[in-house]
Amino acid sequence: TNLDAWADWAANDSPQEIEQHLPCDYEDEFELQYFHKLLLLKCFCPEKILFGMAEYVQLSLGECFIVFPAATMGEIYADTTHATPIVFVLSTGADPTGMLLRFAKEMNMQDSLGQISLGQGQGPRAQKMIENACRDGSWVLLQNCHLCKSWMPSLEKICEGLEESPYINKAFRLYLTSMPANYFPVAVLQNGSKLTNEPPQGLRANVRRSMATMTEDQLNCIEDESKSICWRRLQFSLKFFHAVIQERRKFGPLGWNIRYEFNDSDLETCNVVLQNNLDTPGPVPWDTLLFVFGQIAYGGRVTDDQDRRCLMAILAKFVSPKILDDDYRFSESGIYKCPDNSDSGTVDDFLSYVDSLPLTDPPEVFGMHENANIAFQDQQSAHLLNLVLSIQPREASGSGKKPEDVVLELAELMTSRVPQVISTETAHPTSFGYDPETGMMYSLGTCLGQEVNKFNRLLSLLAKSLVMLQNAVKGLIVMTADLDAMFTALTNNQVPGLLSKVTYPSLKPLSSWFEDLILRVQFVRDWVDNGKPACIWISAMYFPQGFLTAVLQGYSRANKIAVDVLGFEFLVCDFDNPEEVQEDEIPDTGCLIYGMFIDGARWNYDKQVLDDQEPGVTYGHAPIIHFVPCQNYSPDPGMYSCPLYKTSVRAGTLSTTGHSTNFVLMIEVETDRAPSYWVLKGAAFLTMLND
Repeated sequence: TNLDAWADWAANDSPQEIEQHLPCDYEDEFELQYFHKLLLLKCFCPEKILFGMAEYVQLSLGECFIVFPAATMGEIYADTTHATPIVFVLSTGADPTGMLLRFAKEMNMQDSLGQISLGQGQGPRAQKMIENACRDGSWVLLQNCHLCKSWMPSLEKICEGLEESPYINKAFRLYLTSMPANYFPVAVLQNGSKLTNEPPQGLRANVRRSMATMTEDQLNCIEDESKSICWRRLQFSLKFFHAVIQERRKFGPLGWNIRYEFNDSDLETCNVVLQNNLDTPGPVPWDTLLFVFGQIAYGGRVTDDQDRRCLMAILAKFVSPKILDDDYRFSESGIYKCPDNSDSGTVDDFLSYVDSLPLTDPPEVFGMHENANIAFQDQQSAHLLNLVLSIQPREASGSGKKPEDVVLELAELMTSRVPQVISTETAHPTSFGYDPETGMMYSLGTCLGQEVNKFNRLLSLLAKSLVMLQNAVKGLIVMTADLDAMFTALTNNQVPGLLSKVTYPSLKPLSSWFEDLILRVQFVRDWVDNGKPACIWISAMYFPQGFLTAVLQGYSRANKIAVDVLGFEFLVCDFDNPEEVQEDEIPDTGCLIYGMFIDGARWNYDKQVLDDQEPGVTYGHAPIIHFVPCQNYSPDPGMYSCPLYKTSVRAGTLSTTGHSTNFVLMIEVETDRAPSYWVLKGAAFLTMLND
């Protein structure tokens, strides 16, 4: 077979390049175009589809459609008139005000540029400034228009008046800055010139931007010689830390569960705190600095417990007495460190070192595995494909099937396969058993009953909506907004939003979600009909937290122990297939859990510890774990507390328990490395994958 040849092609760093021919002369044999190669990329290595699409656009339309030269203020100004507002679309970390001020100076308009930052009550002032500028030909800059929603209709009328009035000075210009907002006047956007400034990308650009504002006086402001060395090194390490936590966001949930908007004010606060502490007599208070920087200055923005743990692990690498050692490195590669002349160099020396850093950031500088790049590329490619799907027209062209035919065929197929609701009338005696002493249903029976109700509600709605959709497509009933959205979802292989209120969290496409639903229903049905299984498929649960609480509650009642002093101890098995569990291995207390996956790491079955991922393998099966109820359990600090999440997004909404709805619990596992190593890797258990 030619399987090895295809595997080698898919494993190539750049399979999308034209020079990388398909194996076995596939292109010549079947006369394939590059678009066909894109389809193969989507199947074999979907993370490369982003680069493949760029290659396709360049081939079809030319390089000018993928390389965008940065527009200058001079070019934009030349294309405008007094009636054309210039709109700067703001993005996090980029501010066009400095660029405009420099251009105003070039045009000798610095004294004629009026600025107002919009907000509550600033609308009338801005209107008066525009009226005066229209008469004398000066410029007006209205900043942060998104903060003055109520005044946006007035701004639209003012801009309309600029076109109609013949009395406006031709030198007048109106500049507007705004974050993207759906209430910003559409007419202003259509008639104006739009410009956006992207924030610096990459560690090198980010660190350089932070260092560029530093002066020699700031660098040498500490008089104590020993503390001056500490100040200089911490100045660089803090700026590097600031860049790392910002750039880590590109890895999505592997980097941060929630995307935080850290900004320059956080770094400035740390500098002020650092200077105050170094000016105080006595040794450098490292622990104090670590706490204030991590828990207050930056940590004040962090709302997720696991993100806070990650933030502190990153900060510990940059705020430590070790940075005073010349041999200390920020990463294993040894590339990133404090500059060699940190103790005596100038700002220009620091900038020269920054300019020598690599343009592309290897994942190891973030403490992450090389596979993190695959996750990042996969995320970008999926976003781009979803965008293409969202603007896809419904009309079919050529000889292919019409969308109506495709949806009808799919809906009929799904209708024929939707499982019947789960009946409890023929339930096994132990499934909903009662405690003979108290007369109460066992906790697991209560939990199972809740799961059955939730699945039955989903199955009923799914079956009903599929029938209604078929009738609507045939014209037998009115196509409502919900049914129309369901039509679009089925066309794009997405789970209909109509089901979102009754379904479980899932990121799977419709085809995978439907197969997964059938398996889940079958697991719950088997439990009802045959009693509690030897191993529990944790992924089948709507609410796995409820099941685990039921296990603790059952142990609590059986042993007369308060449930609030109980926790779980975790015994990891050396296999992941539930069929390998023998009858004599089924535990009397607790439960065996299977079906989890590991993200950011893998399980080493030989050593029975967490280990680094294999190259190119982003997810792995987790072993079966025995959850053992334990009184007053305290985890071993040498073990890694690995979070378990329902989906790979990891972020959720805050529930009444004080935890994220996506977070299940922490599982302590063995490791032969420091726990912080896996914190930086973003290692976590997941109950399901994205496909």
